[in-house]
Amino acid sequence: MNQFESKTEGETNPGNLIYPTLFLGHGSPMNAIEENEFVEGLRLIAKSIPTPKAVLAISAHWLTNGTYVTAMEHPPTIHDFGGFPKALFAVQYPAPGSPTLAKEIQSLVKSQSIQLDYDWGLDHGTWSVLKHMYPEANIPVVQLSMDYKLSFESHFQIAKELIPLREQGILIVASGNIVHNLGMVAWERLNETYGFDWALEVNQNVKNWILSGDIQSLFSIRSKGKTYEWAIPTTEHYLPLLYTMGTQIPSDKVSFFNDKAVAGALTMTSVRLDSQAVSNET
Repeated sequence: MNQFESKTEGETNPGNLIYPTLFLGHGSPMNAIEENEFVEGLRLIAKSIPTPKAVLAISAHWLTNGTYVTAMEHPPTIHDFGGFPKALFAVQYPAPGSPTLAKEIQSLVKSQSIQLDYDWGLDHGTWSVLKHMYPEANIPVVQLSMDYKLSFESHFQIAKELIPLREQGILIVASGNIVHNLGMVAWERLNETYGFDWALEVNQNVKNWILSGDIQSLFSIRSKGKTYEWAIPTTEHYLPLLYTMGTQIPSDKVSFFNDKAVAGALTMTSVRLDSQAVSNET
């Protein structure tokens, strides 16, 4: 029996809930071992969601040529960074994998070929947030890569094909940052909730587009002027937001949490899409 089956055998999805989907601003890897308002926000959001059968994670830190999904029984904890304290490299997140879920994702997505991966694992975009949400690491986790060659529209389409997972007790968690420009970070204000005017403006406009359902503006964001190029100099931290928005269904309500900027050029703004079915239960 595989890990996903062993964790869920005999369980049901109470009331046939449609699970939320999340976009999480993950910020610095140090959030994994620090105590601050953002990690407390992650804990609170996890408490408000029925315990999922498994988590599908889409992280800013797994860009690939093609699209892959982790399919091993025991995904390793990847420390994909440098220059941080030894305590951060010592962190392990030994959540089980789910070959069954990986194969289901492979069958659900028709617009792209999804390959099973046995080499990656859980990178810090995934474990740094899940560590606070599910600290016992007892919920199966699979991670989906993002193909750097695809258009924004193609990433969005992959996400749309994953919507059925929400009815199966799967929590879809995308992890990145709406505004993410390390080259313009005010390092002397690294621990302050502070944002440059342009960063706050871009972040607010993205929130407005999400609320109004203006997906086309989300697709064309990098062509809207210099401030948007500053906010998203590269796309890897922004792309996970499109995966969250692609899983939206008509009954979803949108809410934001951890909605602050840090160090001038990073925003921690996180998004929750929540159907009325779950809202009534939690």
